Amino acid sequence: MRYSSHTNQSILKALAEQFQAFHQTLGTRSVASANTNQVEVEFPEKGMAFDQLNRLISEQVRPHISASNGGRYWGFVTGGANPVATYADWLVTTFNQNVSKGGDSIASEIEQQALHWLCELFVLPKTFNGIFTTGATAANVLAAFTARQYAGHQQNIDVTQSGMTGLDVAIFSATPHASMVKSLGFAGFGQNSWQKIACNPQDESMDVSALDNALTHSKCASKVVIASAATVTGTDFDDIAAIAALCKEHQAWLHVDAAFGIFERLVNGETGKTRGIELADSITLDCHKWLNVPYDCGVFLTQHMDLLKQCCDVSAPYLVTPENTLSYMSMGIENSRRFRAFPVWATLLAYGKHGIANNINSNIRHAKQLALWLDHSDKYQLLKPCELNVVLFKPNSEVVGNSSGECMTKLNASGQVLLTPGVWRGEPIIRAALSNWATTDEDVTQVISALDAIT
Repeated sequence: MRYSSHTNQSILKALAEQFQAFHQTLGTRSVASANTNQVEVEFPEKGMAFDQLNRLISEQVRPHISASNGGRYWGFVTGGANPVATYADWLVTTFNQNVSKGGDSIASEIEQQALHWLCELFVLPKTFNGIFTTGATAANVLAAFTARQYAGHQQNIDVTQSGMTGLDVAIFSATPHASMVKSLGFAGFGQNSWQKIACNPQDESMDVSALDNALTHSKCASKVVIASAATVTGTDFDDIAAIAALCKEHQAWLHVDAAFGIFERLVNGETGKTRGIELADSITLDCHKWLNVPYDCGVFLTQHMDLLKQCCDVSAPYLVTPENTLSYMSMGIENSRRFRAFPVWATLLAYGKHGIANNINSNIRHAKQLALWLDHSDKYQLLKPCELNVVLFKPNSEVVGNSSGECMTKLNASGQVLLTPGVWRGEPIIRAALSNWATTDEDVTQVISALDAIT
């Protein structure tokens, strides 16, 4: 099959039909598919005709795709691709740009523009810059790399060139995300290398006095602190301003994992829960969460681009970049990179700061609507006041007769909603995270009905 006027029309027609068929059923299809088996088709010796392939997708693939793009997928922290971002993502594939270095396409400049606009959106100083990544995990890997290089500089070791032999680093955190722990392993520190700092009573945020004590008594030559702007279960925020002051005093690197928590800044401003994030050495955020662009879109921001480039740059004759052009392959993990900044760029232009903030406020309102019902229900127990977009609850076993796991399994099997588990104060619970722009009052009412029907 080759591109031609006829082929192009066939593809566009098929795309339109698939798009319409999928989106028109988002409100009625099961949120989680009950059939996840492989497609019943043999690998062909000769290629399949496009019409036949499209029919196979329509009959055996599309019916079993989850409705994660819809308004009742409340597991993890999952955004839905907004219409403008969806269109832009189609163009990403159409344009098929390799954003590895500048000089031959506007794509690299658009990525820079999108990064600058994100910093403006979150009121971060112009000293921040960075790179788009595949997600928060890759961004946290870059955070571990830059923190490692910073520690090496303090000890006269170029870790990127010479390795970690002799490097002496202490890493402190209270409730790091699993992706951050994973990243510490990737960076060679080890997943068990971080020192647990006590949390404040009743939540998952860091006890600043405990951090002060740990930093003061640490004998390590270098120190790294990993703070959280919205922990994954309790949605708790560390006191970043106070932590930043301690890091400055102890010359410690401060990384803030703010994958979705940084968007709180659009609700409560610079003096809200993210106060002080502008003082961080590096920040992770995820655009495929609360910015509601398609998956494969995280961001790593840092005030130390020189360290990031030292970590990622490698010389090879065919990789030489002309002077005065951007070299993204020297800023991130990949050499070849998808034009993943484009849906973000288009979303920022189409919705603006107010439109994005309105979507976030809508999710918060819906989460509080759910929490209020749970708090007044005799079937469930609300475990923590809802302050943002995550609701923690468990069934009242005396009334419902199900554990949290059993109740969640029944809810997910109903096809009305998808929820994921959590642990709160050592107890298994159910966690609802509302971060899809498309969630409506009707969606919340439908989920409440499903909750009320559990026996």
